[in-house]
Amino acid sequence: MSVRNLRCIVVDDEPLAVKMLEGFIGRTPELELAGSFNDPVLALSQIRSLAPDIVFLDIQMPDLNGMELSRMLPSGTRIIFTTAFKQYALDSYEVSALDFLLKPIRYQKFLEAVGKAREWFALKDAAEASAAGREKTAVFLKVDGVLRKVSLDDILYVEGMRDYVLFHLQSQPQPLVTHLTMKAAEELLPPERFMRIHRSFIISLDKIESVSPQGDVRLGGTLLHVSEGFREAFDAYLAGC
Repeated sequence: MSVRNLRCIVVDDEPLAVKMLEGFIGRTPELELAGSFNDPVLALSQIRSLAPDIVFLDIQMPDLNGMELSRMLPSGTRIIFTTAFKQYALDSYEVSALDFLLKPIRYQKFLEAVGKAREWFALKDAAEASAAGREKTAVFLKVDGVLRKVSLDDILYVEGMRDYVLFHLQSQPQPLVTHLTMKAAEELLPPERFMRIHRSFIISLDKIESVSPQGDVRLGGTLLHVSEGFREAFDAYLAGC
């Protein structure tokens, strides 16, 4: 599964960490260094013009920390966090992070994170190519090392479990498990057909059978709760039906 060269930037207030990551990027095929920054505020001002695919992003930085910066990035940019603090690992799953590298970073771990990025962009590019000029009817998911084409009509709902996503289908009892974030899964699915109703759930709007007064959605015999943060958008959808 080939992928185009991925443009990278490095944002870290430690010059030695920046130099190390620059070296890793320079020796890794299909990666291209677009820029490096010790100042996160300066990085933010340059990110749109540099148009990186990947940002290697430290978390603990002055003025603007990595978690704050990650929420300001363009939707097509993916993050690989780099930090010396293990306690931030859980927070990284809240944003569109592909991976979390703990300092001191070994090159092998760096390559594993880059592998996830290659897979994500290959899937994204394949989906965009297949959708060009026609309505999107399917997505490609990497399951057990194999790309599987999944019809959108077959998807009941999507469930997030840390850095894995489960696609629950009508056609089989067991879900398909793929290595994605919920943010990435949400971007793969057309918003006119799918909606996120919970931190951990994306549903197929066509498959809704009923909605209870308590905010539980029934589809395919399963009850899923619409959480408060997503209720306004869901209520607006129901009002427009």
